[in-house]
Amino acid sequence: MQKTGQPTINDVAREAGVSKKTVSRVINRSPLLGDDTRRRVEAVIEQLGYIPNPQARALALRRNFLIGLVHDNPNAQTVMNVQQGMLEGLYGTEFEMVVRPLDRGSPRMLDDLRHFLERQRLFGVLLLPPVSENDTVAELCRDIGCRYVRMGSASLDAPEQMVASNDREAVRAATDYLIAQGHRRIGLICGPHGFRSGVERRRGFEEALAAAGIALPRSLIADGNYTFESGLVAADRLLDLVPRPTAIFSSNDEMAAGVIHAARQRGLEIPRDLSIIGFDDTPIAAHVWPPLTTVRWPIASMARSAALKLIAGYEEGEPVEEPSLFLSTLIRRGSVSTAPA
Repeated sequence: MQKTGQPTINDVAREAGVSKKTVSRVINRSPLLGDDTRRRVEAVIEQLGYIPNPQARALALRRNFLIGLVHDNPNAQTVMNVQQGMLEGLYGTEFEMVVRPLDRGSPRMLDDLRHFLERQRLFGVLLLPPVSENDTVAELCRDIGCRYVRMGSASLDAPEQMVASNDREAVRAATDYLIAQGHRRIGLICGPHGFRSGVERRRGFEEALAAAGIALPRSLIADGNYTFESGLVAADRLLDLVPRPTAIFSSNDEMAAGVIHAARQRGLEIPRDLSIIGFDDTPIAAHVWPPLTTVRWPIASMARSAALKLIAGYEEGEPVEEPSLFLSTLIRRGSVSTAPA
């Protein structure tokens, strides 16, 4: 029979001898299909030249095929890594990503978020820390019927709505490594106040020292806000101490780069005079000299999993099989050596 106009999903279903739902599952790469069925439907799609119409489906579902990324994070590299992971998860699907920064300190934060979610009619949203650490934000998403996944340094929600890392355990292992190198006077540069990651990383550091019977005077703890500049200021304060620390753990790589800069300004050689460990394993860790020993935070993998959690199961409760816990690991490079005699 002669066809006119663009082929529809009904045409594909009829030619392949399957239901519209099966065609939809093939389009969205559902795991709930046999290989033979998938190949048969894909062959018909190619033969007919069928192109899915996300606008029509969005109208039927009363949702756009948009996945939001909501953040209030001072570290641009972190946001970029999350975007990379989300785009990997959404590749080949009908979904696109939209990014919305928020001011978590604003009294209008919740109103701004509600307006964004309702105006965009998002299919789902990934909440980055520290916004994700606010239970009221998750409540808002539930109230308006928007899927969400929270990212964090500890578990904050049900597994299907969470991707978490083991920051405390990873930092404890990193600090144990410094202790094993003979360091006893170790400085800490904390993350920003209000970030759960800062809390978890500090606790891991403190637990490692306590287990080794090493005192941690308040003077060896400096505040930071995950920026290079704050690492520079914190390092100057720690390196002014007499005696100064022989090692510093920085709660992220940006601040660790600031520590390296401050140490060089004083004529200190790394790692002979000062050992340094960061957290994240961003590109800066491999680009500074000496290359930075750091904790690799699998943030792109976490974001990819979050995106897949958000788009999985939107038809007939397909199971979500993505992991919720991601392990951070210590990457040993050239910025740590044995403690000076």
